[in-house]
Amino acid sequence: MSTHLDLINKNKIPEHIAIIMDGNGRWAKSKHGRNRIFGHNKGVSAVRQTTEACREIGVKYLTLYTFSTENWSRPASEVNALMNLLVRTIKGETAKLHKNGVKLNTIGDIQSLPGKCYQYLTEAIETTKDNTKLVLTLALNYSSRWELTRAIQLIAEDAAKGFVNPEQVNEKMIQSYLATSNLPDPELLIRTSGELRISNYLLWQIAYSELYFTDTLWPDFDKEELYKAIYDFQHRERRFGKISEQIAAK
Repeated sequence: MSTHLDLINKNKIPEHIAIIMDGNGRWAKSKHGRNRIFGHNKGVSAVRQTTEACREIGVKYLTLYTFSTENWSRPASEVNALMNLLVRTIKGETAKLHKNGVKLNTIGDIQSLPGKCYQYLTEAIETTKDNTKLVLTLALNYSSRWELTRAIQLIAEDAAKGFVNPEQVNEKMIQSYLATSNLPDPELLIRTSGELRISNYLLWQIAYSELYFTDTLWPDFDKEELYKAIYDFQHRERRFGKISEQIAAK
């Protein structure tokens, strides 16, 4: 059976894809009459499929919005369940990630996560640090406003110490203080579940990203859904402020 994988130009695969994984709770409650945690558990398989698909077709960086700074305001029972799920997932997936050449990375204030989460996360990062097939970044306890506030604080501290001259501050310098300083900007941002917003995610980095919104709820997002997004991306004209004629002339 033909799929969107057959239609994708293998020479135009986006280097970096970022995803807002949305719709776990609605998938559980509306489609299956279960509690929200059931949906979060099912969402792990979507993470697994998406990671595998990215590795298989040559995406180099995959960044997943896993837990935002605002998510702490959810009911304590859900937050605790999410942290426990994170621990179980990291413990269960690290060996497979390592075997498949996936390097685990994080952005966000991970030191503020519960002790077990931080422990297993840092151990997994250490185990996979030399892998080169795919960089899988989990945005944990992350938000763009947190990231930008932190970058400004760090720049101000270095300026006070005499390491930074205000006249030197430019886009390149700001980029070097961001949590994503070791990552290229995403070419493609995907959001599932039909919501049409960015939710405080990679606001600096997605200045020229292509945005793809799908009604598919995250637990139903599979390899074919990813291929659809990439196929759509490959038919966009990316101008970066130029006009079509300039792009065509290159």
